[in-house]
Amino acid sequence: MATPNVKDMIEQQSRGPRLERSIKLNFVGDWGMANFHRICSWLTQQFCDRAGPDSRVGIWNVRYGGIEAVLEVFRGEAQLAIATPAQMMSTALTGQGIFAPHGPMPSLRALGVLPQNDRLILAIHPKYGIKSFEDLRQKRPPLRIATSTNDGTNFIGFTAYAFMECHGITPEVLESWGGKYVTAHRPEQAIGLIQAGEADALLQEAIMTPWWAEIMENRKYDALPAEPAALERFAKGYPNTANMMANPVPAGFWSTLAEPLSTLDFSDFVILVREDLPEDVAHLLTWCLVETRFAIEGQYMHLKPNRSPLTYPLDPVKMAQTPVPLHDGAKRYYQDAGHL
Repeated sequence: MATPNVKDMIEQQSRGPRLERSIKLNFVGDWGMANFHRICSWLTQQFCDRAGPDSRVGIWNVRYGGIEAVLEVFRGEAQLAIATPAQMMSTALTGQGIFAPHGPMPSLRALGVLPQNDRLILAIHPKYGIKSFEDLRQKRPPLRIATSTNDGTNFIGFTAYAFMECHGITPEVLESWGGKYVTAHRPEQAIGLIQAGEADALLQEAIMTPWWAEIMENRKYDALPAEPAALERFAKGYPNTANMMANPVPAGFWSTLAEPLSTLDFSDFVILVREDLPEDVAHLLTWCLVETRFAIEGQYMHLKPNRSPLTYPLDPVKMAQTPVPLHDGAKRYYQDAGHL
């Protein structure tokens, strides 16, 4: 973590818009120890420094796969939530994909996007000698694939199963080979299944983490490039679920990755609110997101940008390019600041 400049921090507290009245808000982060909770804590302090003296923010955790955070904002049970991948959240507006059982949520709005350059990748134990999806379909090994739970709540699990289906590998096909999915909600839990010997393939995101580096560089797993035809099927079958224009993972990202790896995008965090959040509250929260970004960037600067779960530096112009319409208060901030 970068050493904070206390003088700058104190000066920063005197800047920005103010709310004279006290505000109480509920934010929804992650399971409790990951990036969303850290971001919520940063926003809490910056917002409360500029709101009325009795302002308070509660930070709630999720217990399942993350969809509950979006639902709680839509239902008015919480005022702000963070979700990833950002592009998928556009399907909440129309009630498509994973959101279909819940119907359209047209009142969702965004305050901004925080960058995380991430992908969903299938990597397989080297003992199988599988280098491509064609190899996989030909050899039909009894793989135990560790991934996230596909229970209707988990964005990772939903995407992972769809990604495999588009390559012609459904759970039924996998089981016909003698294989299966072994699942857990959180990424590190899925990787733990590999480390415990309960799985010999990994289908997961958070590729910048040390866990993935250990799988790829120490265990020498083979990452399979996504097939172009499968990505086309994904785009047609699951529209707006992923950014289909993402760049490949560059060669050398892991020491064992000799060539660029084409796969499915799983990038960026979107800050979600509802359209009836007071305009001045949304404006102040957005001001804090952008104007105090140094405070959250500093918590990741011990990592290289391409190894950081928050890809710094944050670019205000890109932060304003949200997959869900901006809240009016956020839009006012970005326009006044010249970022939109």
